[in-house]
Amino acid sequence: MSRTLREDARLIWQAGVDAVSSETLVRDAVRRTGDALIVAGEQIPLDRLGRIAVVGAGKAGAGMAAGIEAALGSELLERTSGWVNVPGNCVRELERIHLHAARPVGVNEPTEAGVEGSRRILELVGELGADDLCLVLISGGGSALLPAPVPEISLADKQQVTRLLMHSGATINELNCVRKQLSAVKGGGLARATRAGRVVALIISDVIGDPLDTIASGPTVADSSTPGDALAVLVKCVHDPDDVPEAVWDYLKSVAAAPAAPPVADHVANIVVGSNAVALDASRRKAVELGYAVQSLGSENEGIAREVGVELAEMCRQVRDRSVPVSPPACILSGGEPIVQLVTTDKPRKGGRNQELVLAGLAHLADDGLDRIVLLSGGTDGEDGPTNAAGAVAEAELLGAVREAELEFEEFLSINNSYPFFEATGGLLLTGPTHTNVMDLRVGLVGG
Repeated sequence: MSRTLREDARLIWQAGVDAVSSETLVRDAVRRTGDALIVAGEQIPLDRLGRIAVVGAGKAGAGMAAGIEAALGSELLERTSGWVNVPGNCVRELERIHLHAARPVGVNEPTEAGVEGSRRILELVGELGADDLCLVLISGGGSALLPAPVPEISLADKQQVTRLLMHSGATINELNCVRKQLSAVKGGGLARATRAGRVVALIISDVIGDPLDTIASGPTVADSSTPGDALAVLVKCVHDPDDVPEAVWDYLKSVAAAPAAPPVADHVANIVVGSNAVALDASRRKAVELGYAVQSLGSENEGIAREVGVELAEMCRQVRDRSVPVSPPACILSGGEPIVQLVTTDKPRKGGRNQELVLAGLAHLADDGLDRIVLLSGGTDGEDGPTNAAGAVAEAELLGAVREAELEFEEFLSINNSYPFFEATGGLLLTGPTHTNVMDLRVGLVGG
């Protein structure tokens, strides 16, 4: 039985996600061999190794922690303890590493549970000495899962600033700049809190270009931003200064002229073990295997979700109608992470950047139809905004359902309400937690 274009699009997207399986990536980076433990290429003799502490945070944290336990084996697990902050739907029982529910699923904001987990992590690493190894597992979503604020402000203050920036369309870099300046953990705070002889951070990147100080706000990386930079972000992105808690303004202004934070020690190693480029290449190989000519736009795409969706849809139409830039059957791939510009409305709404992207692309092609075209966009973490969907997929059959239900595209797009649209038409991409996170993958297929 032949596969549909929609099925092929899902297979191509899934191949990318599978290639950055957090458990596999970690097991490739850590292994026991004879009388030594090899971590990211460094050989550590077991007779010189004391305790092993495994800490971290992120949407891939559960898989990474499981990979560490499998790699260490029973003998080394006896000297291992750990605490990793993860979303609530990622918690499972492990042998030696505690997985802590630091926030509810679909709510990518700081919580008191996350603060408590962050403090437990700081306590654990603070007990380590010169013979000990601290393994830090970092992945996307780690910023909101390590929310312990500086003593001068409250969690409520930090939450308010986070919401303001997210709703204003601030970039991930701008958001993390402010988070680091208000955090007790980020910007190298975790690394400075331990005296372990070796600190190795294994990182799955969810940021374009894989900048170490930006991924999860760099808990093991010296902060290159300053309080002045954070002040500039707030001035740029927040329309009404009174919306920012006074304690935040006071704190940032008071430390703006202070000396830079102490440097992170030389014995701290930061290793990127997975990225969007790895996932995109795996999707490319799968598309070729399935018989498609591939046009890849790379893994560093940003922009506005609606505009990116229109661009992807138009590229698919050009391939279908003019065989430009490739002839069908063809696959257009891209990775990265666009943003959604939220409009002000009192109406209820629900959605995410990937769902909005596909909806905008679908609307762009609606008059011509989606004959031989499929559009798919999904977050590799299985989460798209505050929803249970990874993203959305659309093809001609779905467009037929839209017309039958007499749905108006602009009615949903105008208030960022993409989830109900795809819920009603069968276009949601539902995966559950994937235990990884390397931003988004987009697949545009054009049949022959």
